[in-house]
Amino acid sequence: MSAIASDSVADSRVRSLVTPEGVDLRVRLATASERAGALLIDLALLVATLIGFTFLVIAAFSAARVNGGGEAIAIIWLLGAFLLRNFYFTAFECSARGATPGKRLMGIRVAARNGGALSADRIIARNAIRELELYLPIGFLFAGAQDVGAIVVLCGIVWCAIFMFFPLFNRDRLRLGDVVAGTWVLKTPKRTLLPDMAHHSENPSFRFTEAQLDKYGVKELHVLEAVLRDYDSESMRLVAERIRAKIDWRRPAREEDPAFLRAYYAALRRRLEQKLLFGVRKRDKHDNV
Repeated sequence: MSAIASDSVADSRVRSLVTPEGVDLRVRLATASERAGALLIDLALLVATLIGFTFLVIAAFSAARVNGGGEAIAIIWLLGAFLLRNFYFTAFECSARGATPGKRLMGIRVAARNGGALSADRIIARNAIRELELYLPIGFLFAGAQDVGAIVVLCGIVWCAIFMFFPLFNRDRLRLGDVVAGTWVLKTPKRTLLPDMAHHSENPSFRFTEAQLDKYGVKELHVLEAVLRDYDSESMRLVAERIRAKIDWRRPAREEDPAFLRAYYAALRRRLEQKLLFGVRKRDKHDNV
């Protein structure tokens, strides 16, 4: 069962997020300034890309000594701006990192509020709303009063201001796109888990069969890694009980949960890496490969 609840008043940005696997992860919301900074960086990259293509076109037409460079530049800005603003954010946020270059620089990422996988339809929905939140009112402002009238320009300013300050008036700092898509923007946690953890977690007293290891995939491996990194005793107990029930593991006397989880993590990671060498990638426990 998925659930999201706020943490204590000690830190108003900390939330408790329970994944579909039953793991309670503590996450931290990104601040409004971090989100604004990421957006400005991404918009600057978009403009820089268009300017770069413009200089290439100018250089090409100058070298060929032909006219028509102005029309080509106009096409680049119209078509390029459309393609970049519609696919830049979607493509990067659909990646495994769930973040654009701007978000990565600010140390934040997009995540599903129910703790599940960040699907493509959520990303498409949250970025489609940006057309109404940002690009449409900006288009009104740049159109000029002589084309659309002062009242329409004023409406564009009010429209833009409403959506710009919308995250400041809800406790989870959600923009309208996040509300529609069921997402939020979180602070990317710093990894404290050593890369060679799987090697040091190998325990000869634990022997798992291939069938037991094939119960889970990459997604569950990442969740288990997060549990081991946080080292919360209650979370480890709950996760260990779920894994034991899932793989029909008979718990011997005095078997400690952390030791069991570390051993299973190492074995599962090794199993997934071996399968990946043969081009087989098991994404999660529902992926029958």
